[in-house]
Amino acid sequence: MPAEVSVIGAGLSGAEAALAAARLGVKVWLYEMRPHKMTPAHHTQALAELVCSNSLGGEGETNAKGLLQAEMRAAGSVVMHSAQAHRVPAGGALAVEREGFSQAITQAVLAHPNIQLVRQEVEEIPAGTVALATGPLTSDTLAQQIKARLGSEFLGFYDAAAPVVLGESINLEKAYRAGRYAQSDDYLNCPLNPQEYQHFYTLLSQARAHTPHDWERLEFFEGCMPIEEIARRGFDTPRFGPMKPVGLRNPHTAEEPFAVVQLRAEDRAGQLWSLVGFQTGLKWGDQKLLVQSIPGLEAAEIVRYGVMHRNTYLNAPRLLEPTLQLREHPNLLVCGVLSGVEGYLDSAATGWLAGTNAARLALGLEPIVPPETSMLGGLVRYLAGANPNNFQPMNANWGLVPPAPTRGKKADKRAAMYHRGLEAFTAWLEASHPSDAAAING
Repeated sequence: MPAEVSVIGAGLSGAEAALAAARLGVKVWLYEMRPHKMTPAHHTQALAELVCSNSLGGEGETNAKGLLQAEMRAAGSVVMHSAQAHRVPAGGALAVEREGFSQAITQAVLAHPNIQLVRQEVEEIPAGTVALATGPLTSDTLAQQIKARLGSEFLGFYDAAAPVVLGESINLEKAYRAGRYAQSDDYLNCPLNPQEYQHFYTLLSQARAHTPHDWERLEFFEGCMPIEEIARRGFDTPRFGPMKPVGLRNPHTAEEPFAVVQLRAEDRAGQLWSLVGFQTGLKWGDQKLLVQSIPGLEAAEIVRYGVMHRNTYLNAPRLLEPTLQLREHPNLLVCGVLSGVEGYLDSAATGWLAGTNAARLALGLEPIVPPETSMLGGLVRYLAGANPNNFQPMNANWGLVPPAPTRGKKADKRAAMYHRGLEAFTAWLEASHPSDAAAING
């Protein structure tokens, strides 16, 4: 009997997973509930339908998404192949014509002899080796199955995230390490005087909020209240909430600041820092102005903007290995938004790795992980090793890979990281697939 795997969900991650597994010679059962059961966001029955933006991120060797794009091209990604065939002008970004892009991926899946597309809702997780690629709008029935298998505390149904900035872009001559009442020095603190707070509050009060789709709407809970909603309650409300300065004396002045913005490390290396209590649904341009008005963050490089929308994702650090296997259920792999990534390209990339490892497991081979200097390798290591107590979905950014040892301009450092990562990823592909490299790259 030939080796088989099941892939649940045929969005970008599911389609990529199915083709990656099929190219390695296994039989793939690909399940998609549309059109028999539609989601509030989808409008067609095409696989890999784009429901929001039509962009797969910025291109080029100084862009983190550019490195991930290059890695996926080397891996034979159907998403990258279709994007190139159906791209539209978008400046420095890779944007696509929606219908042609999705139709090309649909045809690639239907044409592969090892893939059987099954148009029905999956209500129970199948036996055997399975890749879950059900996305941010996982059906309620399957979500309950996942909760029963993993525990309800590991599954999130909304994404209330704060901005994350690159550590090297924080001005440590203004920010200082301290925990409240000197309990620790785990946090970075950006102090504001009355004039700086007034300016910050004015920007916050005038900032524009993202208007969510009906299917994205949330009821705000006190524990995830957006910073803009807190500010609407009064001028001093943020100072008595997430910006409370009590117990955070500034060592530069020996005084307690008027207000303070705390940052918490998102990774063990301290390359990524999130703004504590700054969940927000503001438009990204306004978020950038607001963040860079904070002392110490004037040159902050934002690698993930805050969001407030409907999302279903796992607490990946508590559950996943870097191979995208569940630790307690190694024959069950997770990819796409459900695994804790954001973005079309990131979802597709984790789909490719999950499909590859699902096929390897079905064939009796060991699962594999890309090198840490590659963007995909950095991303899956982050999923497995991030702070589980405050985990929020993440997308490709330079903070996920080790910094370049070279000195000089930021663009030169990024280019060095790009070439280092792509070289390592390409060598890893060749070394880890000695007998099936043609299938992987074909």
